[in-house]
Amino acid sequence: MSQPSTFKRFVEVGRVVLVNDGPSAGKLAVIAEIIDHNRALIDGPATSVPRQAIAYRHLILTPYTLAKLPRAAGTGAVKKAFEKAGVVEKWEASAWAKKLAARKARKESTDFDRFQVLLAKKQRRDLVRKEAFKARKATA
Repeated sequence: MSQPSTFKRFVEVGRVVLVNDGPSAGKLAVIAEIIDHNRALIDGPATSVPRQAIAYRHLILTPYTLAKLPRAAGTGAVKKAFEKAGVVEKWEASAWAKKLAARKARKESTDFDRFQVLLAKKQRRDLVRKEAFKARKATA
């Protein structure tokens, strides 16, 4: 008996992908057509990713798909299905997108921003320490 596969993210027409290389890096797109074993035709009209052939190694498959998107669907059909499925809202609510946004914010922070974070952490640490001391003193 063979075990059913636990792998769920297949390269398929309608799969939402995250571009991880090139000028569109960090943007969402949709696989509109599979060209061969190395490349796919992607389109991201709602996220300003131009329709282009791109290698799979420059894509990250997301768990989202656009149901019943026909093969080689035009830009208009892709945009309509993309907006109807609410992919951008789902993406922004995901932990993955939040982690990428936090990483970007940390990367773009200035020295003064990091200093302000240091002071805020100090203040929080002092408050927690004082409350813990009060709780310990009350129970003793």
